[in-house]
Amino acid sequence: MTTARPADPAPPPPEPEYGFPQALWRGLGRIPVPPPLSPRTWRSPLRGRWLTSVFGLVLLVGLPIVIITGLLSYVAYGPQFGQAIPGDVGYLRLPPFDWPASPSWLYRLTQGLHVGLGLVLVPVVLAKLWSVVPKLFAWPPVRSIAQLLERISLLALVGGILFELVTGIMNIQYDYSFGFDFYTAHYWGAWVFIAGFVVHVLIKLPTMVRALRTGAPGRWLHDSVSETVPEPPDDEPGHTLVATAPSPPTMSRRGLIGTVAGGSALVAVLTVGTTVDPLRPLALLSPRGRSYGTGPNDFQVNRTAFAAGIGPNVGDGYALVLRGGPAGEVRLDRAALAALPQHTATLPIACVEGWSETRVWSGVRLRDLAALAGVPEPANALVQSLERAGPFARVTLQGNQVLADDALLALRVGDDPEVMADLSLDHGFPARVIVPALPGVHNTKWVGTIDFRSS
Repeated sequence: MTTARPADPAPPPPEPEYGFPQALWRGLGRIPVPPPLSPRTWRSPLRGRWLTSVFGLVLLVGLPIVIITGLLSYVAYGPQFGQAIPGDVGYLRLPPFDWPASPSWLYRLTQGLHVGLGLVLVPVVLAKLWSVVPKLFAWPPVRSIAQLLERISLLALVGGILFELVTGIMNIQYDYSFGFDFYTAHYWGAWVFIAGFVVHVLIKLPTMVRALRTGAPGRWLHDSVSETVPEPPDDEPGHTLVATAPSPPTMSRRGLIGTVAGGSALVAVLTVGTTVDPLRPLALLSPRGRSYGTGPNDFQVNRTAFAAGIGPNVGDGYALVLRGGPAGEVRLDRAALAALPQHTATLPIACVEGWSETRVWSGVRLRDLAALAGVPEPANALVQSLERAGPFARVTLQGNQVLADDALLALRVGDDPEVMADLSLDHGFPARVIVPALPGVHNTKWVGTIDFRSS
């Protein structure tokens, strides 16, 4: 009778390769460390380069869209007039160009994508961070000067994206308990994230491509829970994603990816109604409430008349003042405005928080008012509200925005051309600006003065 020979003990893991100065990194590596710095802390058998690369590929496609649409939002605010926040951005100034007034839904699309897609990607971002968490706590933290630079870029990437997501979500809900100016912090935070993102992609793109090729979907994605095994160890001793002491699987990779995809789909369903009118009842993540009046005036209000210091008697003695022409000021009361040729247009109004509404607006074309003021071809126009304070009490409109066919000084609003009503006080009575593709806060309410400028 023969006795089975005991299995040979597993060979010790290879010592990591260290760069200059080797003595420093090697000394750090030999220091005993407690969890979570110990690699044995992270025991999920699902982690590995292939799974991380799957999430990374989704973010590689989605995050550039979020970045570009966010930068376009900054341009839409008119930084050439000093009315984008922050104003002085130094070398990070974007190439100047006039924001187009056509198509009318342009800002609705870009900002809706920025906010909506950003929210949809939150489950993917969290899953990606979960998949790489062993590397975030790897010990020693670096093994060379080159890896030190990589870790710094990783700090910018992870810190930047978490900062942008948290502050962005709080802004959507009008929660500014963080105590600093959202627009300024979000802009600078975006550039920190962009720098980390670009460096990370340049460093990790070849690794991601190799991982996706070697771990074909048929190899990992179709495994059941009982068939799920850890990926082969990668070639980064001490910084591997693969568990050194894996636990039995409780979920397959297919199940994990499906759970993340389902979470993103749920967020999409609860968000898309803030932009797509027919789905508005599903918009459970919409900011504040959804009822701000009756009839045609029942749509979103960001700044109420009370908050702006506008009283209920604002229409008494009201007169719009037009300036810029050689004849001096032109004054028009609301009756005179209503007697001018009226134009009706169906336009969306979209805000930086991602919500938008489509309404039918009726009033006087801005280009007709410019001609009446004696400046038929204005280079721009300064619109000032009766509101005395606040960052959006005035706005400078580009010449192409003033001359757009559907750019209006609106007097009435409706659900359709047959159901119209005077603007409510909260929506800008006696008159407000409504310009195609313009950010909502720049569609100034309670307009008191328009100064048309020829240069």
